[in-house]
Amino acid sequence: MTTPFYITTPIYYVNARPHLGHAYTTICADVIHRYHCMISDTNFFLTGTDEHGDKIMRAAKAENTTPRAYVDKISSLFRELWPQLNISNDHFIRTTDPDHIEVVKMVLQKIYDQGDIYFSEYEGKYCFGCERFYTERELVDGKCPDHETEPETIKESNYFFKMSRYQQWLIDHIKEHPTFIRPERYKNEILSFLREPLDDLCISRPKSRINWGITLPFDKDYVTYVWFDALLNYISALGYPDSEKFNTFWPVAQHITAKDILKPHGIFWPIMLKAAGLPVYKHLNVHGYWNVDKSKMSKSLGNVVEPLQLKNVYGLDAFRFFLMRDMVFGLDSSFNEQALVQRINADLANDLGNLFSRVITMVHKYCKGIVPSIDTSIEKELSLGLKDKAAEAISKYQQAMGDFAFHKALTAIWNLISQLNKYVDVTAPWVLAKNKSSRGQLDVVLYNLLEGLRVIAALIYPVMPDTAAKMHKHLGLDPREPFYKMHTVKAWKNLPSGIALPKTVTLFPRVQMKETNTSPAEKDENKTLNPALKPEISIEDFARIDLRVAKIIKAEAIARAKKLLKLHVDIGEVEPRIIVAGIAGSYTPEQLTGRQVIIVANLKSAKLMGVLSKGMMLAAGNGEKSVTLTLDETLPPGTQVR
Repeated sequence: MTTPFYITTPIYYVNARPHLGHAYTTICADVIHRYHCMISDTNFFLTGTDEHGDKIMRAAKAENTTPRAYVDKISSLFRELWPQLNISNDHFIRTTDPDHIEVVKMVLQKIYDQGDIYFSEYEGKYCFGCERFYTERELVDGKCPDHETEPETIKESNYFFKMSRYQQWLIDHIKEHPTFIRPERYKNEILSFLREPLDDLCISRPKSRINWGITLPFDKDYVTYVWFDALLNYISALGYPDSEKFNTFWPVAQHITAKDILKPHGIFWPIMLKAAGLPVYKHLNVHGYWNVDKSKMSKSLGNVVEPLQLKNVYGLDAFRFFLMRDMVFGLDSSFNEQALVQRINADLANDLGNLFSRVITMVHKYCKGIVPSIDTSIEKELSLGLKDKAAEAISKYQQAMGDFAFHKALTAIWNLISQLNKYVDVTAPWVLAKNKSSRGQLDVVLYNLLEGLRVIAALIYPVMPDTAAKMHKHLGLDPREPFYKMHTVKAWKNLPSGIALPKTVTLFPRVQMKETNTSPAEKDENKTLNPALKPEISIEDFARIDLRVAKIIKAEAIARAKKLLKLHVDIGEVEPRIIVAGIAGSYTPEQLTGRQVIIVANLKSAKLMGVLSKGMMLAAGNGEKSVTLTLDETLPPGTQVR
């Protein structure tokens, strides 16, 4: 019996169009939802829009329209964007939905009736951008940390929620459940905030100032604070209080949110649930910001990146891959279009794309496009541990996905891709194909490669569902079958022999980098400043260089060669490589043995003083002395240098 899974995004405030930050959060939720579809059938994914409050009234007024017409327009932008980004949500909620409004009123009345809401006058610093009061300790240099504006001091009578009554309960709950808020830095941030006395929460706004909101059930002259309204969407979408869906999914609820709304989700929301007599969510998963020009992306700062523009230029799966690979969940990351292109060309076009095309092409060339049968008597000797490497990759992948460490999950997949590329080089199918007596060996090698690609196609499914389906199709498998189910992924030798494969396809075309406009004067200045620099090369040229971590197992002198040393290096292949390096004038063989260095692994082989050198070691020098390039930490031989 599988465990249900419930994932939510924050519901997005409709005062602005969706941008890269919204896309990242939603794609994270989609990736983890698709992963749980791999391991379970009972899942629910919620997203939607938050549509009440003062900012909506102001935005509507600025566009000379009504709040209702305005929220309908902006909410539709979010709803229409998600299918274009391959978002697989089960429900899209709006806080203007009638059933949501009824749940908000029900919870407000319940908490009011038990004495946790009271009426009082309050004076404080109010940020209209955030629509909330700030304490002095929350401000940065007297300004709102998100909008970088000074809050206005306002005084008015409102209803307050007795959050302070539940402060110690929340502290105890967080300490008793260490993964309640993750990553840990955000749990610590909440606990640090809770070391100070917790203020009661103002949960109303007078209709004389704001009338676009849900009317309090116990006072028709006030609307509820937008956060008290919005947070309740997570249960109203499940049919709270007595639906089967609520009973199934709420006990396993997990939220994804950005760090700017940590406090409402980490303090307001669990205390609201406790006061309402409901169990709290299982995990709050908090990610960092996508920064542009060193600032958080936001409309007010004018540095918004449009997700559809990137998707339309570079392709949807490449866009999704970049977001998951380049941000460590929980930390900030800087968006850079050049980095996106580099990821596409190096990881997708070179590593995965070339491997897939190469293997399918060889199957067509040597097996007439038919998945070969294998001779079990020679199967083991030709596996070279590939099955175990696939199992290790799957294990690391599952651990990382469970921790929301999407970049680590992708690293595990790409390590397996690297192993398959090495397997091709070591087994050399093109050599086996030249000898009829090696036919059985060739079939085993090609079958193992196809099987490895089947595993990879499944593992990339949560991040790149279209590419996974395309790989699945070109592996000759039935597209109607759920190829991504984990029990199927783990079953090695699951690819049926005898099926015909479609012709190979280019998964990811290489992307040409945009050239920077440089004036002739600037070019001349660069030449003057750097007279020794070689001519510029493109990123595509550089991407063709395969740099790897290597460990020098043995170093020895070469007869009649004063400057050359013969190095036996381990780069993770079955046998050590031989590399000839011109550093005998700077190092003895004993000084090099055991050292980790960087080599060019795909340099064309050449004979030097009668020794065949397969690669080149990197060193820096001034003509008199050479120094090897080393690492400040030990890494496995064969690790790719990026």
